[in-house]
Amino acid sequence: MQYRLDERSGNRLSILGFGCMRFSRGVGGIDMQKAERLILSAIEGGVNYFDTAYLYAGSEATLGAVLSKNNVRSKVYIATKLPIAKCRSNADFDRFLDAQLSALSTNYLDYYLMHNINSLAQWNELCALGICEWISEKKVAGKLKQIGFSFHGAKDEFVKVLDAYDWDFCQIQYNYANEHYQAGVDGLKKAAKKHIPIIIMEPLLGGKLANGLSRPALETFKKVNAAISPAAWGLRWLWNQPEVTVVLSGMNETAQLEDNLTIANLSAPNMLSADEKAAYEKVLEIFKSTDKVPCTGCSYCMPCPQGVNIPACFASYNASYTHGRITSLAMYITSTAANRNEKALASRCVGCKKCEGHCPQKLEISHELAAVKHRMEPFLFSLAMKTMRKRAK
Repeated sequence: MQYRLDERSGNRLSILGFGCMRFSRGVGGIDMQKAERLILSAIEGGVNYFDTAYLYAGSEATLGAVLSKNNVRSKVYIATKLPIAKCRSNADFDRFLDAQLSALSTNYLDYYLMHNINSLAQWNELCALGICEWISEKKVAGKLKQIGFSFHGAKDEFVKVLDAYDWDFCQIQYNYANEHYQAGVDGLKKAAKKHIPIIIMEPLLGGKLANGLSRPALETFKKVNAAISPAAWGLRWLWNQPEVTVVLSGMNETAQLEDNLTIANLSAPNMLSADEKAAYEKVLEIFKSTDKVPCTGCSYCMPCPQGVNIPACFASYNASYTHGRITSLAMYITSTAANRNEKALASRCVGCKKCEGHCPQKLEISHELAAVKHRMEPFLFSLAMKTMRKRAK
């Protein structure tokens, strides 16, 4: 494993971080045995940065249980997040932190983020509640080591937030499809000038850059290097940039972990050739023509009061442009349970817009769901559903 230096703390952080938001789940919740295997394999492979959050249901407790059971807490840096949207008073800071320390089976946190700060106004509201004094108190007590923030807003607001406090690190959404989106490359370089670590989330855009590329895009990459997987192309683009410290990957399969470990060990700043850079540009043009709704599948919008499976609707809708209507229609019917009694179709949306206030991508979800309904629920939809029901019998 390769490591990059956190100049603020002196910590050497693995360039590949483990994103714990997408642990595999079964009927009873997170698959603990599978999560344990992956976490321990990642540590054995040199990964020492694990990212979770209070809002990731069961994630903190899973990570904490695995680290405690196997006595490997001291081998890793835990990063988790304060759910600032739920904080109404100074007392809430302690309430959430105490719950997180308990869930993670630890008495300190290495990297603690203000979760999803999107504007200076949000930070000022926290300051009015006494967050700065609280942070200082917890640092002195040794409960919090490094303080940062995760960001999903506009670039101008990112710069304002970055300059508003003496941050120890920050976390941004960044990938080759989002080079100029949200904080973007300008925000990346601005943070790097402050000599703070920059943690990258959504490096593969919720898996789209790994599993959602169209055939022309895949062929473009293969012409340059057929041995590199689409996921590896996405990660190499990031590790090519010296400003990037850690790239988080939500690995929930052994094959994903092994592939990511391999490419991490072979990556270095400024490694991309001219042909490789040109391939990214071509693939990006193709990708933009098929990625109609930039949903990452984070599920912050869920649950929907009407039962709409919003991420599944958007995934199927995008797939209809990438892989064709037939394949995507079957995907839509299955993922929205349209072939069973409980339906989670786009047509169930009533436009309440409750989901839109939670979306990190700031999508106009109700408007986009109308487009999904128009494309995915035509006359052919009912015929396809009847066919699937007959086959099930």
